[in-house]
Amino acid sequence: MNILEIYNKYHLPENLQMHMLRVAACSNLIIDNWNGPDIDKQAIIRVCLLHDMGNMVKIPEDFSKDEKFIKIRKEYFDKYGTNDHEINLEIGKQEGLTEKELTILDGKRSRKNEETLKSNSYERKICAYCDQRVAPDGVVSIKERLEDAKVRYKNKPLSVWSNEEKANHLIDCSLGIEKQIMEHCKLNTEDINDVTIKEYIEKLKEYEI
Repeated sequence: MNILEIYNKYHLPENLQMHMLRVAACSNLIIDNWNGPDIDKQAIIRVCLLHDMGNMVKIPEDFSKDEKFIKIRKEYFDKYGTNDHEINLEIGKQEGLTEKELTILDGKRSRKNEETLKSNSYERKICAYCDQRVAPDGVVSIKERLEDAKVRYKNKPLSVWSNEEKANHLIDCSLGIEKQIMEHCKLNTEDINDVTIKEYIEKLKEYEI
């Protein structure tokens, strides 16, 4: 089953599909320009393509007045609960991610940036980095993406991004991860953008999971 068929199977809205495709495309661009330690390229692509499958439960209730969407959203809550990260792992497992890939998926979260920076896994670093380069409307710099996260989650007390000191530390760690990746990549950070990933997105739409 290709990735678009999987997205449609879970009734994901187009903006969520495009986010995951962009993240995977960024990782694909890095992979094609990688000259560092051996990496599991397939694992990186697979994790990136499936990393936010649970985000349906994060979509605001007023996102759409369409009755079908409202029904699907309710089915997600009834079947999976409300924890988007646990749903990501559950659906990833359902769609065939290996234990290694599930470990990468669990570890790549921005709240774990300090651990990712210290990790020896470049698969984890690349997945985390690419996700943190993709904003809702496209590829941006790490600083822009994560400063935006500070604003968006400012009033959510359970979010690490609501704490200024912690948020700034996570941004510093993310910039450190970027530096680690770029040391082994024939790209500059500016080379990863909406234009350079466009061709990868089209190819990834046919990717078989």
